[in-house]
Amino acid sequence: MTPSDASTPASAPTLDVSVVAPAHNEEGNIAELIGQVGAALEGSGHSFEFVIVDDASTDATVARATDEMAARPWVRVISLPTPAAGGGNGQSAAFKVGFARARGRLIAVLDADLQNDPADLPAMIAELERTGADFVQGDRSRARADNWARKQTSMIGRLFRRMILGDTIRDTGCSLRVMKREIALRLPLEFKGMHRFIPATARHLGYTVVEMPVNHRERHAGETKYGSMGITKRALPGLVDCFAVRYMRNRRRTPGAPVEVRHADALPAGTVTVERVVEQPVEADA
Repeated sequence: MTPSDASTPASAPTLDVSVVAPAHNEEGNIAELIGQVGAALEGSGHSFEFVIVDDASTDATVARATDEMAARPWVRVISLPTPAAGGGNGQSAAFKVGFARARGRLIAVLDADLQNDPADLPAMIAELERTGADFVQGDRSRARADNWARKQTSMIGRLFRRMILGDTIRDTGCSLRVMKREIALRLPLEFKGMHRFIPATARHLGYTVVEMPVNHRERHAGETKYGSMGITKRALPGLVDCFAVRYMRNRRRTPGAPVEVRHADALPAGTVTVERVVEQPVEADA
């Protein structure tokens, strides 16, 4: 398979929903995940695609996924190269690439390890439409199947985010979410670790984020790749990231819609008849 050009941006949306999942060495889960995504959405009435972002896997993840393409033309695989340091590029980078290549007006996100349940996606899409919100965030807290250490790490991270960022999202670490396409394309995911702050960033950008309970399952096969460090190694970088996000949030400038001014509309009589344009940047982060 020839790797896709991950830098090529998506064109105008042509589908209702793009499901995006980063996958790093998930050969034991990817075929089952594809089947579950199809079962969830094929009868939903929504046109859709499933964009699998292979994050420099060294196993048969890509082969397993491409085997499914003949029977399921809605499957796409985007392959990222191995970084110089080895391993994967990380979830933030994988999400950024997947969002840029997605073709749906809505972007749905889930992990590739089968812990998120694709069967929740139709209800999340319906909740977005029912509430008029811009973003629906999954909440696994009532059914979380992770071990004690991961639950404790999430609790500590939630405390940091609330204190430093005022983030009230209950389960921001849950990857299962549905958002409008414009949000996905505005997220600063070129920064490592920013995937942990996706719902908080969406709110700061002015979008309405609602939460809803979702299912959570034990890992089907393989081992945890993303976020597999211990409490100390995850919590301390997470604390630093909170301060970094607060800094970027305080420095973000989002002006209103730019206005084009023409001489006939606004210039005094007798002014030379040339067009004058007032231009403002859409985003001016320092």
